[in-house]
Amino acid sequence: MNRKPLAIAVKLAMTGALAGALVACGGGGSGDTSTSDASSGTSVGAVSGFGSVYVNGTRFETNGSVSSDDGLEREDQLEKGMILKVEGDWDDSGQGRADKVSYDDTLRGPISGMSWDEVTRTGTLTMLGQSIALDGKTVFRGATPTVLADNPQGYRIRVSAWRLEDGSFRASFVGARAIGLEFDDNNEVEIEGVVADLDTSAQTFTINGFIIDYTSAVGDDDFSLDDLANGIAVEVEGTLNGNTILAEEIDDEDDLFDDDDDVEISGSIYDYDAASGQFSVNGVRVQIDGGTEFDDLRESSLADGLFVKVEGDFRNGVLVAEEIEGRDSDAELDGRIESLDLTNETMVVSGVRVQLTGNTLIDDDDDDEDGLRSRVQDIQSLQVGDYLEIEGRQQSSEGGFLEAISIEREDDDDDDDFELEARVSAIGADSITIMNLEVLRNGYSLSGAQVGDEVEIEYRQTSGGEYELTDNVEVDDDSDDGNGSNDD
Repeated sequence: MNRKPLAIAVKLAMTGALAGALVACGGGGSGDTSTSDASSGTSVGAVSGFGSVYVNGTRFETNGSVSSDDGLEREDQLEKGMILKVEGDWDDSGQGRADKVSYDDTLRGPISGMSWDEVTRTGTLTMLGQSIALDGKTVFRGATPTVLADNPQGYRIRVSAWRLEDGSFRASFVGARAIGLEFDDNNEVEIEGVVADLDTSAQTFTINGFIIDYTSAVGDDDFSLDDLANGIAVEVEGTLNGNTILAEEIDDEDDLFDDDDDVEISGSIYDYDAASGQFSVNGVRVQIDGGTEFDDLRESSLADGLFVKVEGDFRNGVLVAEEIEGRDSDAELDGRIESLDLTNETMVVSGVRVQLTGNTLIDDDDDDEDGLRSRVQDIQSLQVGDYLEIEGRQQSSEGGFLEAISIEREDDDDDDDFELEARVSAIGADSITIMNLEVLRNGYSLSGAQVGDEVEIEYRQTSGGEYELTDNVEVDDDSDDGNGSNDD
């Protein structure tokens, strides 16, 4: 097992979606979504669980059907990590009702190249001339990222991703099938992006330099080919002929929300400009003003790579922020489950109390063979003794605990050495305490560590049930007490 420091985790957050989300609330009204008990509108985000579907931390009851042009018709064909558009109602308790669930592939077709670093869990794949960023939060099905990188020409994939302003993509889901197995019998490839180099005589245009031939295409839904113009965003489905897509269907790209909608968006900050008070999240420009409130962070903590949730009003293509909440992963734990409380969705992992939420993504190394499981089944599949890798947010209330953002079960059955990276809660003469966990010094150095510092420790459980260090404490050189609190 390879460890990655928080500096890398922040980099991952910058290049990938933890489960990016957009929500249009209040049916286009102007009410304050932060205080309302119920919302109505459209929720767009990555699936974090099933039963019926969890999107943006809300469990949406569904009728089991899915609207899609990509060969998906039923909820049991969906996968975690797929970005869904859910139209319906939900409340502050995390319960909702879906009137309609829609899914649309962002990209579909053969891979032309892929890189993957197993240590940092970052990579890039290319397909149809497009560049897609991969990270540790990207959900892979059908083949592991290592297998895909070793033999990219052996697979075709479907990708659910966020398209950014520069035309690149961040993948939330990558589903793979061996060459010869199609996702959609009618249209083997799909691409979306902005039209450029339109030639109405030759009936061609490009998307990020990739040629589209629309000689035999028809407009999908209400879109007319006469509406094609440079600068508009479209979706194209068809077949691949060398380095050209022979388009069969072309549609304009759906807007995620409309002007004057109340919206929520979650994702990693990029293109932050402190002078103008603007940044981008998942391709959406966010504006801070004098009325913006901050929760679990300070305005001075805003930076590229930080994962946040933004609530506000969408006006003229810009999200005017009413509230910005810190959602970044700031702690990591590798350890073994000691106890489980399925009712309250809590567990103790190598001495650390871990709390699951509706946003927690649970992934399993062996999940490919399990088919779609409900979130309850995901949780119930966890067993005492399982070895987990957990990323989450350190909370200091209730004696301290780790709020899980993602959980991955590992096959390692023999590792009784544990690792924790988080901020120090207390230091004694013979121990160090992080969250609710006290670890005995055991002769190792605590030199340089202070309360509030971000540290990495390696430890084990003794035969007497205590915990002790197995190496010197490592202090993060970038530790800064001024980064704001993650307290509840």
